[in-house]
Amino acid sequence: MARPRSHALIAAVVLCGAASAVVAAANEKPLLEQVQTVPLDGVEGRFDHFGVDFARHRLYVAALGNNSLEVIDLAAGKRVASVAGLKKPTGVRVLPESGNIIVASGDDRKVRVYDPDLKPLGTLGGLDDADNVRLDPSGERAYVGYGEGAIAVIDSAGPKKLASIKLEAHPEAFQVEEKGSRIFVNVPGARHVVVIDREKRSVVARWRLRDAAENFPMALDEGHARLFIGFRKPAKVLVLETHTGKTVASVDCCGDTDDLFYDADANRLYVTGGAGCITVIEQSDADHYRTLGNVPTAEGARTAGFVPQTQTLYVAVPHRGKQRAELRAYRATQPR
Repeated sequence: MARPRSHALIAAVVLCGAASAVVAAANEKPLLEQVQTVPLDGVEGRFDHFGVDFARHRLYVAALGNNSLEVIDLAAGKRVASVAGLKKPTGVRVLPESGNIIVASGDDRKVRVYDPDLKPLGTLGGLDDADNVRLDPSGERAYVGYGEGAIAVIDSAGPKKLASIKLEAHPEAFQVEEKGSRIFVNVPGARHVVVIDREKRSVVARWRLRDAAENFPMALDEGHARLFIGFRKPAKVLVLETHTGKTVASVDCCGDTDDLFYDADANRLYVTGGAGCITVIEQSDADHYRTLGNVPTAEGARTAGFVPQTQTLYVAVPHRGKQRAELRAYRATQPR
């Protein structure tokens, strides 16, 4: 008679535990909460880089496949303008003081400058496959990756090309130090990261990447002297020490890795991938990281922009089948 009572007790405990797990799962907060959706009806093809003008509550999205620059009013949560006629727009940056917008276009080899009202102010040509755009801390100099391997140094007021820094293959994402003089550049065709001294306008180091390939996105934690490199083969993030290039950590992430952002306030990394997810990675200290989880998005939603002032991640979702083109905003929830 004791045996049936034991089985009944075990069954009750299991059922109780399962019920508690369901309740806990229901009450558990997601890592990122979707707080806004902006329809981008009529926009076709894939997206590329974003530019943020927080002072004017504007987000600029390079709609590469649509040959347009889409302008989003973040306060109103809607698209307010579209600049058509661009040829494969890629990089976008907003000058901090004037609010002027720099847009690189890969197919017509041009860098254009617009004022905040989208009036054209100038054009620089001759930059084949113009891609990523970055600014120095003052905003007076812009840096544009282009061609078979180079970074153009541009007077952003012109725009006027001042110099070209030669690389071994086409550059992808790169980051500019705010307190130092270095630029870190992903060069996936050469399977390395290049370090440039922007005052000398020359390459001062090359860090070979042996653990993975196709290093496209990059983020920088200047305070901890850490560089984050996103890879597609396999999908992972490597953490490098910025003085030596030594790898100090490795974390798996969402597939088809394309964008990577460091949230200094939350000590988190956000990795967006075309596999349809955002990987959230926690930074315990400079050398220790762990994956908190993946937040589902949509197939092909791999490009994004992060607004640190509001800790909001904006993800571009392309039109595919029944899925419309749209911009989704995700905000970090409190750590679980």
